[in-house]
Amino acid sequence: MPTFHDFKATSIDGAEVDLASYDGSVVLVVNTASQCGFTPQYASLQRVHEAYADQGFAVLGFPCDQFGGQEPGTESDIAAFCEKNYGVTFPMFGKVDVNGPDSHPVFAWLRSEQSGMLGNKIRWNFTKFLIGRDGLVVSRYGSTTAPGKIRPDIEAALSR
Repeated sequence: MPTFHDFKATSIDGAEVDLASYDGSVVLVVNTASQCGFTPQYASLQRVHEAYADQGFAVLGFPCDQFGGQEPGTESDIAAFCEKNYGVTFPMFGKVDVNGPDSHPVFAWLRSEQSGMLGNKIRWNFTKFLIGRDGLVVSRYGSTTAPGKIRPDIEAALSR
């Protein structure tokens, strides 16, 4: 049975990242977009990342342009936007598809592990998946769930 740690992804600067490097960490995977009504969540994602980073926690942002064309920029545009407007320091990855035949393997796996309101499809930007230290999905959260509301689940996962 695969876990999150069995995958690789391309960072926003083009480097291949072996997600096994997060083995033993708690991770919040988020499909992001720079021109979405939920884009201000970047600020609270950054706060949550900072609050728990020293305990083995990371937010991982995966830009996606599948929902209303709300992530039209290049990877360098996205990185600059996130840093300038929200002070993002958590790891960001290259643009991915999260649904459909070209979905990134991480998101195909996440969807198969934890379905949501639309079955295993992701409904919109800023869907979040909490991954435990063992690489298994702990929970899935919709776009409207503010990152701060996930803190109790992050703390529980960190204590395991």
